Amino acid sequence: MSNAVIEIRGLSKKYVIQHETQHNSLRDKAAESFRKLFKRQRGGEAKDAQSNEAFWALRDVSFDVHQGEAVGIIGRNGAGKSTLLKILSQIVAPTTGEIKIHGRVASLLEVGTGFHAELSGRENIYLNGSILGMRRKEIDSKFDEIVDFAGVERFLDTPVKRYSSGMYVRLAFAVAAYLEPEILIVDEVLAVGDAEFQKKCLGKMREVSSNEGRTVLFVSHNMAAVDNLCTRGVVLNQGQVQLVGTKSEAITAYLATTSVHNFDLRHRQDRRGLGGIRILEIELRDTASGRSIDTMMSGQDIDVCFHYEATEEESSRQVIVSLQLRTNLDVPAVLHHNRLSGQAFGKLPRVGTFICRLRRLPLVPSTYRLTYSLDSERGCLDSIDNATDVVVTDGDFYGTGEVPPSSHATVLADGAWRVESREEITESSLLSLETRNATI
Repeated sequence: MSNAVIEIRGLSKKYVIQHETQHNSLRDKAAESFRKLFKRQRGGEAKDAQSNEAFWALRDVSFDVHQGEAVGIIGRNGAGKSTLLKILSQIVAPTTGEIKIHGRVASLLEVGTGFHAELSGRENIYLNGSILGMRRKEIDSKFDEIVDFAGVERFLDTPVKRYSSGMYVRLAFAVAAYLEPEILIVDEVLAVGDAEFQKKCLGKMREVSSNEGRTVLFVSHNMAAVDNLCTRGVVLNQGQVQLVGTKSEAITAYLATTSVHNFDLRHRQDRRGLGGIRILEIELRDTASGRSIDTMMSGQDIDVCFHYEATEEESSRQVIVSLQLRTNLDVPAVLHHNRLSGQAFGKLPRVGTFICRLRRLPLVPSTYRLTYSLDSERGCLDSIDNATDVVVTDGDFYGTGEVPPSSHATVLADGAWRVESREEITESSLLSLETRNATI
């Protein structure tokens, strides 16, 4: 007999998007005006011409979630994650398909859902408990824990519409977690809280899943959080299920859809900054030979080159150029900028290259994501998060052929071991005590 608490079969959700007709010529506009006038004269309503487009946010989604599992729902923006959670939370209805849910569901979706804005924090706690079918006595027994976890005791009798987004999320999560639903659904909304609160939330979700046997569905773009909390993963891609598997399989599949291997940045639309300097291309060079390379080796001397163009005005300013390498789980591994090494550039060539030399690259074999930023006293001039992926392969960092696996370390420490002689073992030494206790 299956112990699935959520069964999803052939789930699809269609939205209809309306587009106003665009007129590209004066003749088209005149024809449309005549059409409206003619329709009004005949007693009809002269609406703007529109076309409808069917957009499938979800298409034929099927999978099961079992009791006590913590399942990560991951995918790129627009993959259908939030739509899926809204359907499971009965906020929107599916177009086709079937869902069976066995147990009470508490959802923490975007800020603004789940609470009545005019009611106080105290009133919303009791309202949510009653919606879950709990008696007042049951809610009373959890009340102090909810307030303590959320840290909103001073504001309990204030309408939640006056709460900051952080206060709102803290109380909403505490209510969802402590009122003991069988199924807890949490969207990316936790990103609103500070790092310490996010850590508390992950710990609580892990506790309710592994210790209390409740089921957690968790949406996040933070793969470290998914890896830390979840036991399984579902990858959505353009509204369809790409993979259902272990968390490691899901994370790997998701990262494959987001990998960027193009070092040419001229056409990137996701850059930030005021402008004046633009990085056009990133190049990796082997320091010893000066040759361009596609991959780096552990222990290799590497030149990371940022080819740029600058305006005359900006080329006269002092700039700070920084690079960061992050792991696939979004954990920072390397950060360097020219101020750290005490190097100022002076007046820049209008067209040139910033070069950062990384000596004896101290990273284990894996794929890393490179982010760069150019800053001056004006602020950020140019920056792209995850500008490109860089691959680090096996290298003989220690000269022994030994390299720790990436699951055990990220950074390779250039260390050495030795043993020194100390005074002889005394009566009070640990070994003497252990020997004496064993004899007794």
